[in-house]
Amino acid sequence: MIRKDEHWMSHALALALRAEREGEVPIGAVLVRDNELLAEGWNKPISSHDPSAHAEIVAIRHAAEAVKNYRLPGTTLYVTLEPCAMCAGALIQARIERLVFGAYDPRAGAIESVFEVVTNSQLNHRVKYSGGVLQQECANLLQSFFKKRR
Repeated sequence: MIRKDEHWMSHALALALRAEREGEVPIGAVLVRDNELLAEGWNKPISSHDPSAHAEIVAIRHAAEAVKNYRLPGTTLYVTLEPCAMCAGALIQARIERLVFGAYDPRAGAIESVFEVVTNSQLNHRVKYSGGVLQQECANLLQSFFKKRR
């Protein structure tokens, strides 16, 4: 499973680079079912004038449209940064089975770092997750982006 996770995280990293080229914070996401790509997304809040257009939300929207269902059971979301509270909530609403993320977000991460949304026993769905996949590559991309902007 580790190789498969690294494969899909590499794909998400390529999308993060696309976000950076478009002037967005470099975060990418891919949604997979049965090891097949359902949808992809990258950060677009600036260009779309939409504060909810995080990479995860964009990928979830595309996948839901593709399968014509707002529930996405049996899927795995790969994203280069630990999701925020909004995106973690969307994972639960979409009934995503598994999350794999790259870099941890000590300021806004809602999986482990600040909140633990997807494993909260009070919610009606829990998401299995793995963090730190290609962590250094994901973190380096974000650090480089913000260093250039300063």
